[in-house]
Amino acid sequence: MSEDFVRSLGAVAARVLGGEKQSAPLFVIGRDTRISGPGLQAALTEGFLASGAQVLDLGVLPTPGIAFLTRKLGADAGVVISASHNPAPENGIKFLNAQGMKLPEEVELAIEALLGADPGSSLRAPRDGRHLREDYLQDLLASQPGLDLSGKTLLLDCANGAAYEVAPELFKRLGARVLALNTAPDGLNINERAGSEHLRADPSVFGSQVREAGADLGMAFDGDADRVIFVDENGRMVDGDHMLAILADFLLARGELLGETLVTTTMANGALAGYCTQKGIRLIETPVGDKYITGELLRLSLAQDAPGKLGLGGEQSGHIILLDENHRTGDGIRTALFMLRVLAESGWRPLSALTGQIGKYPQLIASCNVASKPELAQLPALNALLTELRQGLPGLVRLNLRYSGTEPKCRLMLETDTSHTPAQVAAYAWRVCELIQRETGTPAGAKIEVLNVSDGGLMPRPE
Repeated sequence: MSEDFVRSLGAVAARVLGGEKQSAPLFVIGRDTRISGPGLQAALTEGFLASGAQVLDLGVLPTPGIAFLTRKLGADAGVVISASHNPAPENGIKFLNAQGMKLPEEVELAIEALLGADPGSSLRAPRDGRHLREDYLQDLLASQPGLDLSGKTLLLDCANGAAYEVAPELFKRLGARVLALNTAPDGLNINERAGSEHLRADPSVFGSQVREAGADLGMAFDGDADRVIFVDENGRMVDGDHMLAILADFLLARGELLGETLVTTTMANGALAGYCTQKGIRLIETPVGDKYITGELLRLSLAQDAPGKLGLGGEQSGHIILLDENHRTGDGIRTALFMLRVLAESGWRPLSALTGQIGKYPQLIASCNVASKPELAQLPALNALLTELRQGLPGLVRLNLRYSGTEPKCRLMLETDTSHTPAQVAAYAWRVCELIQRETGTPAGAKIEVLNVSDGGLMPRPE
């Protein structure tokens, strides 16, 4: 993204999102800690100002904080400059509507149709809104009134990202002894062997650190802090499926679960469906993507008697949405507060005691880089291998194979019953990925990762 492109994007977005307002529309903008962030923000801001918009600079702040303040301040739109859990060299621009939610596709297309226009220039300057971080902190604290973490030790991994200041500050205010890791961003180390996705890929190091510190639990956020993954007191990973089950059960018992329903995606572990059936919770599965989960939760809120209820949905990645009138996006810190409330209400039972009730099936997600994206169903060799896979894994529960919608990657999810080991499942996952790379003309040696979703950790290529 060149500066000229981003400047033009800002100008066009201001015109489309500002609508027909007579006064200058208000845009709030924030970012994570990537080295490319300030330059992208400056160029985008120039475009906004050139189109007559007002701009409020929130500085470094988690994505959900920017979404919350967009809605609270009555802004016309919000902007997040972040690539979330991706490596530091990557970056992106996410526009939010006045409700703090992602833009509908028709609005995105309207912006794209006008790209390339000359943004012009402006002598106006953005306003400093960094002090509004306190409003976000106060909203987080208000979500769990009376929560007292005195005597509790929490180990945080802030990913050298957007949560590096606000997360430690919040939990300290609640009385916890906070041990914070990866809180020294230099623009290049965001998500570098740190954060929630690194924990999922290799839970052993952070798990050991939790045990060595004698912490009650650990939590790891991603680069923009809309995700969180927990580690219990024994060093075992607690992912989004675990959290969804625990929170759904808790909210149902309190009469606060919207529609007595949990919304997740087709990638959720099958054990979650069994748990919901056991507890009398309705489960809805959507396509992969938080926008589909949010859309389903909004439909539920319109169809149900919503006051006092919370819509609950999310993904294994730890992107959990607790939807109410003022919160329409995933927030890792807010999710952590709700989980801590569950533990407090249980009399501070160990986290392992809650997750132990949810036995997960063996499940792997494989990801491979691809040079092209031909129709998968039109690859005879792939279809033959998938037939062999189904015969070789008679305990197969679910198979999902698709291209990523945002990256040059193909993703495979395999889930079996307990008659198969993760190693047996991984052997097929590697074969499928290698074949897809050959069929798509991808250079030999291109990246393949096979993640053990149930237990955490990458599965090596079989010898």
